[in-house]
Amino acid sequence: MHDINFIRNNPNDFDKSLKLRNIKPNSSLILNLDKSKRDLLTTSQELRSTRKSLSSDFSKSNEEDKKKLQKEVHKIKEQIDQIESNLLEVDIKIKDILSSLPNLPEEDVPYGEDETNNKLIKTSGDIPSFDFEPLSHYQLGENLKMMDFDQASKVSGARFVYLKKDLARLERALANFMLDIHTINNGYQEIIPPNLVKDEAVYGTGQLPKFAEDLFKTENDHWLIPTAEVPLTNIVLDSILLEEELPKRFTAWTPCYRLEAGSAGRDTRGMMRQHQFSKVELVSIVKPEESKKELDRMLNCATSILDDLKISYRVMLLSTGDMGFSAKKTFDIEVWLPGENKYREISSCSNCGDFQARRMNSRYKTVNGNVFLHTLNGSGLAVGRTLIAVLENYQNKDGSINIPEVLIPYMNGKKIISSV
Repeated sequence: MHDINFIRNNPNDFDKSLKLRNIKPNSSLILNLDKSKRDLLTTSQELRSTRKSLSSDFSKSNEEDKKKLQKEVHKIKEQIDQIESNLLEVDIKIKDILSSLPNLPEEDVPYGEDETNNKLIKTSGDIPSFDFEPLSHYQLGENLKMMDFDQASKVSGARFVYLKKDLARLERALANFMLDIHTINNGYQEIIPPNLVKDEAVYGTGQLPKFAEDLFKTENDHWLIPTAEVPLTNIVLDSILLEEELPKRFTAWTPCYRLEAGSAGRDTRGMMRQHQFSKVELVSIVKPEESKKELDRMLNCATSILDDLKISYRVMLLSTGDMGFSAKKTFDIEVWLPGENKYREISSCSNCGDFQARRMNSRYKTVNGNVFLHTLNGSGLAVGRTLIAVLENYQNKDGSINIPEVLIPYMNGKKIISSV
């Protein structure tokens, strides 16, 4: 949500920032509605003052004057009621517009319409070379008879999978490894959050109202979480924290559910884009002056997982046209996949500033009053996509999979996955 005071004081800057996100100027429309709202409030206050004055005259008046006063007071009440109705209508219009507009980008975010304008920040790790043609993850998984898309399709439809035996264990090993790193080494508090949330929670993090078509909804008006970002960030929904409580850092391993409504024809094979997948999420709640530094910290926490797994990746700074709705700055981590011979996204780490906090009404106390918090979120990492990366980067010519050294303790000492 945007600060109406900022728009009042900086309408041109607001429109310029929207233009960077390929959104038409909106300040004039917003400020006209805002002026209407303030004019209505002024008129309402004047009418209430008049009504109060007339009411005080009532006891001093004779019977004839009392009847006249009653009529006037009743007429003023009707006017006030109409103004209140108009105020509500204007308020809804302002909120609808502000709710539909994305966050404003930071100054160092590259301008562009899409991912072609993203900026390479760094590349890490060596791209593996093979003396054979590397297979894709779904070929490896199906050959091992530990990845079953056909049966999952019969049971649940397209974009679902059964993971079996050692691949099921490997996914669990990856999640447990990530959680251990983030809680023990990186200072995140582990949470097991609800997987079903109400409208207020999904609105708070920015998925509603604009992206409802990407979400699964139950018949009793709950939403299945598209990411643990939603319940983790909403831990501070309608809250006022103490300054000494900050920063707060949370992590969770959850299933995530997405309709993928706009992805028809994309990544139809394999586990890359599914309706249900698991992810280890990172969320930070910080003071405004700490959010820029916290984004770098979160990015390093996420990339450390790939460093430990010894898998090549690169970090991209997303352009204004490729960032998510709630983000003011986003880094994508893209992992190397030999089966596709290219890098693919495995994490996004975003600073949302006070954008989500305003929607959630989440603040903290200072000596100068209550201040909106800053929120950040990132994948640390997408577990299914990390499984893909391990399968493709650690594959052998015979179709077996070497287990990364850091995961061997989580696999009960097992060092290789094979069909034998």
